[in-house]
Amino acid sequence: METEEGAATVGRPRHAVTVMPSYKPGRDAKQAEAEHGITNAIKLASNENPMEPLPEVVQAITDVISGVNRYADHRAAEVRGVIADWVGLPVSHVTVGAGSSAILHRLTSAYVNPGDEVLYPWRSFEVYPVYTKLLDGEPVTVPLTGQTADLHGIAGAITENTKLVMIANPNNPTGTAVNTDELAEFCAQVPDSVIVVLDEAYFEFVDDSMGNSVTDLLPRFRNVVVTRTFSKAQGLAGLRVGYAMGDPDIISAIDKTQLPFAVNMAAQAGAIAAVKHADKIAERVAGIVAERSRVTDEIRSMGLDIEDSHANFVYLPLKEKSNEVFLGMERQGVVTRLFDATGVRITISTVEENDRMLAALRASL
Repeated sequence: METEEGAATVGRPRHAVTVMPSYKPGRDAKQAEAEHGITNAIKLASNENPMEPLPEVVQAITDVISGVNRYADHRAAEVRGVIADWVGLPVSHVTVGAGSSAILHRLTSAYVNPGDEVLYPWRSFEVYPVYTKLLDGEPVTVPLTGQTADLHGIAGAITENTKLVMIANPNNPTGTAVNTDELAEFCAQVPDSVIVVLDEAYFEFVDDSMGNSVTDLLPRFRNVVVTRTFSKAQGLAGLRVGYAMGDPDIISAIDKTQLPFAVNMAAQAGAIAAVKHADKIAERVAGIVAERSRVTDEIRSMGLDIEDSHANFVYLPLKEKSNEVFLGMERQGVVTRLFDATGVRITISTVEENDRMLAALRASL
């Protein structure tokens, strides 16, 4: 076998790996600086928290560093217990992983055989097709309705071959969300043999009026599993720690696919400290939500029609103008996330960085 450049490839990867899409992370600020010959670029491409972790969280991480010559607890038992108490579930209903995206991978590995269908709205989180195709599964997509997941359409697309339904709520990249009443009506239509995965990476940024799937749905539907993360609200993206909540049978299946010692010692310490100081983190989240509201109003004042976001980002459905606006902003040192000829996603950051972004957007439009 040869590449397009004519050099022979090494080994024989599975066909699924050869043809599957690769996950593409947001561009780094340094990439933009080098490409455009600029300095002081800011990255608003990956929905990261603009603030460093709380000092108490940093201290908890620092305190365990000297012990990294030892393996971390494979099951992260203390983290599970702390999370279980926090969300009000038995510990048997909780598992932990190296970010919620890793848990989504493990869920797919646990349930999807070649040919099984994985159903999700589109456009949505880009790992869904990657994980599905890695297992030789069949992706089945249902178009968004008004930038929001079409629950009625998803329910109608379920077949006897459907194994998983993945719903990002809020949806990434559009930021829209559906409330738990709507989700309950949907889940009531899903056979028990199909697992419904509610991917809630941005849960902390959602208004309380939308409901809480852990208290509103998990007691009613054994086939529902909820995934969340410490990467966004808690600012631990670089440590990779997330968690899932659901029926013990589902949790057990996820646990069987865990790589040894996947959640490192620093991540476990940081997660525990973040839960202990959840009130302070909530104050920070409130500040980001307030900035999200201000940024949304400013963008609308430019004549752009955007949906209300329930996450820590906003989405501009610019369609054919997307690439031009993205490039124009990047040349001004503001790195956002482009969805080719579809839209631009922009992370909510500090007041200063948001003002830079708004000025760059206005100029690029």
